Amino acid sequence: MKRKLLLSCLMLIAAATDATTWHVGPSQTYNYCSQVASLVQNGDTVLIDFALYQNDTQVIWAKNNLYIAGSGVRPRLEAGSIIANDNVNGKGIFVISGANVHVHNIEFANAAVIDHNGAGIRQEGVNLLVTHCKFDGNEMGILCGSIADCKTTVEYSEFVNGGSVFNPGYQHNIYINHIDTLVFRYNYSHDAIAEGHELKSRANYNFIYCNRIANEQSIDSRTIDLPNGGTSVIVGNIIEQGPNSANSNLLGYGLEGFINTAPNNLYVSGNTFINKKSTGSFIHVAAGTDTLFVKNNFMTGASTGGLIIGTPTVLDSSNNIVNATPTANGFIDVANFNYHLTTTAQAINAGIVIPDMIRGHELQPTQQYVDTCSYEARVLSSLPDIGAFEYNEGQFIAEESDITFSIYPQPAGSWFYLHTNRNFNSASLQICDMTGRTVWTGNLAGTETYINTADWNTGVYLIQLNDIHDSCNKMVIVQ
Repeated sequence: MKRKLLLSCLMLIAAATDATTWHVGPSQTYNYCSQVASLVQNGDTVLIDFALYQNDTQVIWAKNNLYIAGSGVRPRLEAGSIIANDNVNGKGIFVISGANVHVHNIEFANAAVIDHNGAGIRQEGVNLLVTHCKFDGNEMGILCGSIADCKTTVEYSEFVNGGSVFNPGYQHNIYINHIDTLVFRYNYSHDAIAEGHELKSRANYNFIYCNRIANEQSIDSRTIDLPNGGTSVIVGNIIEQGPNSANSNLLGYGLEGFINTAPNNLYVSGNTFINKKSTGSFIHVAAGTDTLFVKNNFMTGASTGGLIIGTPTVLDSSNNIVNATPTANGFIDVANFNYHLTTTAQAINAGIVIPDMIRGHELQPTQQYVDTCSYEARVLSSLPDIGAFEYNEGQFIAEESDITFSIYPQPAGSWFYLHTNRNFNSASLQICDMTGRTVWTGNLAGTETYINTADWNTGVYLIQLNDIHDSCNKMVIVQ
């Protein structure tokens, strides 16, 4: 069968810029990030060569609009004794105090400090974007302070083994304090240790979309903790509690008091919840919750404390599947954490279409998570399937549907990366200026393709992505 790829053409705005690109690496002038942090200016780029960087000092990024990225294969920044013994200002590997910073394609590991809040990234400035990073064995993967009018976005990133055995229960894979908005999507956060959470957020608005958030074997606490209410939208996730979890519920909401901006509404749709403990409950909401919306969710495993704990003012619930035995639900391979559906799954076509949107975010998932830290289109063949995945017929259609791709930084200076959500090495790429003159041709390099634009004129360029059979057939302007 001929596979047709429905792709998008993007407009790239290549802009003249006075910003500087700083290179860090074993063979560069600057061997460590700490050597360039005081030199960068607003709008600069820092590119870090692939290498293992051990025991650097804490790096404070104080300028605005920075782009800090691993170049090529992801470099690993591994904290050591210098940060651990910093009695004056030890916070973590990166401290981001500038505004509008983008951190991309970097691995942060083993951050530990005197107060046990050692972070891969400590966020102190507004509007941080983190993409394609990994946080491994830090006391906190990302620790965001209380920041007014701040939006934090985390995408395509992995968090594992966050927590501190010296302060159990208070350190987490990711911990967002009081900010306006958290957007958390296409991530894999798993196996927090020492009774930490895989995700804890006190943001006024939480949009948690299409992630794998799971405890498999470690001793964590609840999988998602939203302790101060506000508006939270949890759509299209795999949310799993392992047999060793110290808590007994997977999702907690408002359990430390409603101090966020009202109303206190929790929307939960199109998720697969798995509890592999012999006890527990799935959702625990505090008294005073205004609305609990629960639809099209697959909830499997023990619910000895009740499916939902707490009594919201409004409970809007329908088309959920509840089953006490994970292995009896038509999943492909429960033992190996594969919760895609088989032909016998009760969930197929058992959901309802949910047209509602909350602050521009859909309650009907249009994508589904793909390991590791990616997604694919979720296309309906009939009524929605219940849970985080459509049956394989929908998955087959998804393979033939839109490929998403993005450009960063944007506007581009002397270079940019083109990111695609799946690996299509056979796809050819052609870039033309607005007169139709070809300025670049080549093939995609996996999911990340680096394009050098140093010799291009300022202007708008058209990117055309082709496969063996078809070329793109629509346009999108990327702002």
